[in-house]
Amino acid sequence: MSSHSTAECDLTSKTCQPCEGGVAALKEAQIREHLLKIAGWEWMNGEIVKTYSFKNYHETMAFVNATAWVSHRENHHPDLEVGYNQCRVRYSTHSVGGLSKNDFICAAKVEALLRL
Repeated sequence: MSSHSTAECDLTSKTCQPCEGGVAALKEAQIREHLLKIAGWEWMNGEIVKTYSFKNYHETMAFVNATAWVSHRENHHPDLEVGYNQCRVRYSTHSVGGLSKNDFICAAKVEALLRL
């Protein structure tokens, strides 16, 4: 198992905490540390972002629906930009004005969808 997979597995085993429960915005060092755990994600404009490419619209929509399921289960929702064969996923925690661990937990769980 690669180091990304091991670290990502650590995040996928966690659950999001309610933002009303005192979830805090992460500091830059924490953000950079968590980014190492989720391959291909970038930190830009106060969000973590990744664009996924697919063969066709059907695969794209299957990914969107699976991502929506993860979001529902974690009660933490990304912004999605959907095209014919790609989907851009953007996470941030609006209630803390930045990024929280919830964003990284959900990003790791979205990554795990593609290995199912």
